[in-house]
Amino acid sequence: MELESLKFIGIGLMAIAMLGAAVGVGSIFAALLNGIARNPSAEPQLMKNAFIGAGLAEAMGLFAFLIALLLLFVI
Repeated sequence: MELESLKFIGIGLMAIAMLGAAVGVGSIFAALLNGIARNPSAEPQLMKNAFIGAGLAEAMGLFAFLIALLLLFVI
């Protein structure tokens, strides 16, 4: 197998990381809605924590996208 083909396999595997980030963000906001439905008075604290968690989960997807672009154009 050539190194060029391994590069494209690696880029395809990075798509799995982006899918994981999307599932993580969906899970975070599903839990947020469940928590707000159970205790509406805790909404500000829950919302702040949900945005921090969503930002961290989305950062992992962006890192994977960056690595995929580096593999595609630099290496």
